[in-house]
Amino acid sequence: MGTKGKGLLALLGLGALAFWKYKNSSPEEQQAVKDKINNAKDNLNKWGNDLKSKANEVVDQVKDKAEQVKTDVENSASNN
Repeated sequence: MGTKGKGLLALLGLGALAFWKYKNSSPEEQQAVKDKINNAKDNLNKWGNDLKSKANEVVDQVKDKAEQVKTDVENSASNN
C-alpha cells in the first residue's frame, strides 16, 4: 500500500473516530459541533463574497481605465 493509501486510511480512521465521539456525546456537545460547522460555513461564504466583490471592483476599475484611455486617444486624434 502506498503513502496515499495509508494517508486515506488514516483520514478515514480519524473521521470514524470523530463520528463515534460525536454520536456518543451529549446533545449540548453535538449542538456545539454543529454551531462550529455552521460558523465555519458562514465564514467561508463571507470570504467568497468578499473575493467576488473585490474582483468586481477590479473589473470596474479596469473598465473605467480602458474608457479613459479610449477617450484620451480619441481626443488626441481629433486634436491632430
